[in-house]
Amino acid sequence: MQFRHEVKHEISNHDLLVLRQRLKMVMKPDCHAVNGKYEIRSLYFDTPNDKALREKLDGVITREKYRIRLYNNNPSTIHLERKFKHIGLGYKNTAFLTPEQAQAIVDGDVEWMFYSTNKVILDFYTHICNERMKAKVIVDYVREPFVFAPGNVRVTLDYGIRTGMSCTDFLNPDCVTVPIQDSPCILEVKWDNFLPDIIRDAVQLGYRYNAAFSKYTASRMYD
Repeated sequence: MQFRHEVKHEISNHDLLVLRQRLKMVMKPDCHAVNGKYEIRSLYFDTPNDKALREKLDGVITREKYRIRLYNNNPSTIHLERKFKHIGLGYKNTAFLTPEQAQAIVDGDVEWMFYSTNKVILDFYTHICNERMKAKVIVDYVREPFVFAPGNVRVTLDYGIRTGMSCTDFLNPDCVTVPIQDSPCILEVKWDNFLPDIIRDAVQLGYRYNAAFSKYTASRMYD
């Protein structure tokens, strides 16, 4: 289990333009990015009483959530992710899913998961059975990712955040999404044991504070 430091800020469109130019000078684009960015669609899961949502709103310091994630609308790259956070640290476990497996989960057909040899899938199956977790909301956004080898640093700029509201048809490209209210841009910085000064200086805006912004929480406001 490798915990990583995570810092997140809400930023303006002007900040995004400034940071984009700075980061291009000192970091490399993620190798999976297309023209420097990729589109992300996430489907978040929660319990009937919205445990993950309530823990986030209540500021619980140790929490986890599950989501299925699709990149660039490409069904050949679907991840099931378990995200665990403790104060300013986090780690993520990932399992690959086929489109058929992802659709089965969305449809509530989960018995096949019991026979999986993947721990993330088995853990998720346990949560589904014990806590009656189900799909809650789709979140779409654009991400510009940058990487820096020393410190294993990853900086991302997220914007264009949209919610599927009541639609959870994850693999349906026609699923309508709408911009969240006052949709901000999000700067996120992740690193292992140390953050090099050159990156610390590059992301410094001088007047921003750590933000508790959550794409999942913001997208649930339409329930």
